[in-house]
Amino acid sequence: MQKKIRVLIVDDSAVVRQCLSDIINSDPNLEVMAAAVDPFIAAEKMRHERPDVIVLDVEMPRMDGLTFLRKLMAQHPIPVVICSSLVAEKSATYIEAMAAGAVDVICKPQMAVKSFLNDSHRTIIETVKAASKARVFAHRPHKVESKHSADVILAPPANATAMTQTTEKIVAVGISTGGPEALRIFLEAMPPDSPAIVVVQHMPAAFTRAFAERLNTSCAITVSEAKRGDRLLRGHALIAPGNQHLLVQRSGATYQIDIKDGPPVSRHRPSVDVLFRSVARVAGRNAIGVIMTGMGDDGARGLKEMRAANAYTFGQDEASCVVYGMPKEAKIIGAVDEELPLERLAGAVLRISRSDRAAKD
Repeated sequence: MQKKIRVLIVDDSAVVRQCLSDIINSDPNLEVMAAAVDPFIAAEKMRHERPDVIVLDVEMPRMDGLTFLRKLMAQHPIPVVICSSLVAEKSATYIEAMAAGAVDVICKPQMAVKSFLNDSHRTIIETVKAASKARVFAHRPHKVESKHSADVILAPPANATAMTQTTEKIVAVGISTGGPEALRIFLEAMPPDSPAIVVVQHMPAAFTRAFAERLNTSCAITVSEAKRGDRLLRGHALIAPGNQHLLVQRSGATYQIDIKDGPPVSRHRPSVDVLFRSVARVAGRNAIGVIMTGMGDDGARGLKEMRAANAYTFGQDEASCVVYGMPKEAKIIGAVDEELPLERLAGAVLRISRSDRAAKD
């Protein structure tokens, strides 16, 4: 018999605790281990039994949820799903939660919470189940839609326009669940003269600018949210804006950003597949592709197109991923040249970017 996923609910609202308990217990594979009104009571319950997943509010008495999350991830990492109304209104709260190690976020409204949670029954169950499979690590201080392919945004790279060779390489990165912390580690390792970097991080529209600004304060390179017409420059990383697809175009011997609307691709907008396909078309062997921690398969096919265009491709290894989904799918279909731990990815990218790489034989 399959072992049930045991869930600890931490929320000061009795209505929310009861509603979440009813939803979670309704699934035969889930079980509410306990419910607590604040982190102190939660910690006491965890002394007797360790949950598989914690569903955690932010605003609570005696200790706020983010402080508890940071303490938890520093000492006893457990997959945490933040369930709060603050993340829908204040991007800083979302960014802080993800950077502190939360696996996912459920945005609940301030009013009619019970109705919202009941309407989100399936989403809550799927989020908790997905979180239970996530790998979480001790942190260093510091809705399903129709699945489209990239064809709906950009034709396959049959008629590529990449130059045979350029003096500058560009780095395309795709990342999702576990991304904020992993991307911080990756970008902080980049020197001021690093190759131009363009990133798709699955993240809602309200948060990408604040996310980029946060990274910009800790990195030696310049990090900003991408805008249409931005040039890809050495020492700069551009983050795709939420809810829009990001593509790279060639203008003479330089590269610039295009932003497009359109349906979600691989259930995401922005989509890593769209970014990688555009890079395969216009940069070819002058590009480096990196696929990192994330749920699902977005980016796997696009990375394979990059590799077919003679770009060098990296995947984050299973041991260092919060969720070994996107890199695993890319590896399965033969899209990855080299798989490495998170801490070694930046150095390997710099090694390839500084070499005059011959075509792969």
